[in-house]
Amino acid sequence: MATKIRLKRTGSRHQPHYRVVVMDSSKSRDGRAIEQIGYYNPRTEPPTIDLQEERALYWLGVGAQPTDTVRSLLEKAGVMKSFQQDSATA
Repeated sequence: MATKIRLKRTGSRHQPHYRVVVMDSSKSRDGRAIEQIGYYNPRTEPPTIDLQEERALYWLGVGAQPTDTVRSLLEKAGVMKSFQQDSATA
């Protein structure tokens, strides 16, 4: 099973906010997630990014691939830098 870290859309029409979730890559966008690891709201100023860094690092460590959008959110939150440092020292 190939896992991805991606966004799951919630909220009403014209008021989107997203959950950062770990899912099987074959599931639909709003399908059942394995685990929710964060939250992203692009409508606030500045956009709200709330991630569980420990869980994100765990899923990256076991091979989950982030989508391009989630990768940029992880970089803004500093998770990718921690992951690259951890993998370089291991």
